[in-house]
Amino acid sequence: MDVVVVGSCMTDLISYVPRLPKPGETLHGERFAVGFGGKGANQCIVSSRLGAKTAMVAKVGNDTFGNNYIQNFRDNGVNIEHVSTTSEAATGVAPIAVSEDGQNAIVIVSGANLKLTETDVQRSEGLISSARVVVCQLEIKPDVTITALKLAKKHNVVTIFNPAPALPHLDPSFYVYSDFLCVNETEAEILTGIPVSCPNDSQKVISCLLERGCKAVIVTLGSQGSVFATHENPLIRHIQATSVTAVDSTGAGDAFIGALAFYLSTMPNLQLEDIIRRSGKIASASVELPGTQTSYQWQKDLPTELFR
Repeated sequence: MDVVVVGSCMTDLISYVPRLPKPGETLHGERFAVGFGGKGANQCIVSSRLGAKTAMVAKVGNDTFGNNYIQNFRDNGVNIEHVSTTSEAATGVAPIAVSEDGQNAIVIVSGANLKLTETDVQRSEGLISSARVVVCQLEIKPDVTITALKLAKKHNVVTIFNPAPALPHLDPSFYVYSDFLCVNETEAEILTGIPVSCPNDSQKVISCLLERGCKAVIVTLGSQGSVFATHENPLIRHIQATSVTAVDSTGAGDAFIGALAFYLSTMPNLQLEDIIRRSGKIASASVELPGTQTSYQWQKDLPTELFR
């Protein structure tokens, strides 16, 4: 197995609006769509479409949204041996507003995602031990996430941790068990208390996070690209983003992380800077199309130079 993702499944309820509403304001939307989302599932689908052998560890509700999601994994070639259902909660949902300039605002209702337990993850130890990369986020219970990260490191599997939604007082062990910590500028500020508005602001944030024990930190900055540093080379390096016309930025961060997992698992001999640059190009391509998983392209539809 190349990539195992332990995380969330959400059904996206997307409203397209002229602009994001102000507090207390009602706007007329232009159209509505239902799609597949959730940070964990998004990242898994991206890795699979790029060509990685992927598996998901997750929980959905015993409902129409959950049944549809399991079929979606099958349609995308994802191993679902450890995707279970529960009657104790509905499948997670994410109402999303998307403005004409491609910005978004998202509310998540976790539902069945919070029914995924440490026992569920422990049952997947054989799967996790077989992976080259394990990816985790924070849309499931933190204790379940740390269990997955610990199991991965027990078997010397590379870990990617995307602490989103970010928590201001994250258990220090998350950093210790994370080979790659990947955050956007908002998440970086929540974790450290240090604002990030441009690449030059990132050095203090990345140094702070490296000191907490992770081996590498990547901060994505949207149209400004990304910055990264490692424990061995703690000075930040900035990678410019590809210039594109944004249609819908929803899920772009997940596209980056899914691509990162793909490259680390299937092309590990590439330089980290090249892996991050390629991941950024795949994320940039996703914002040119509407929707979340509908914006994720298959390897055959992307430039061949990204895969050699």
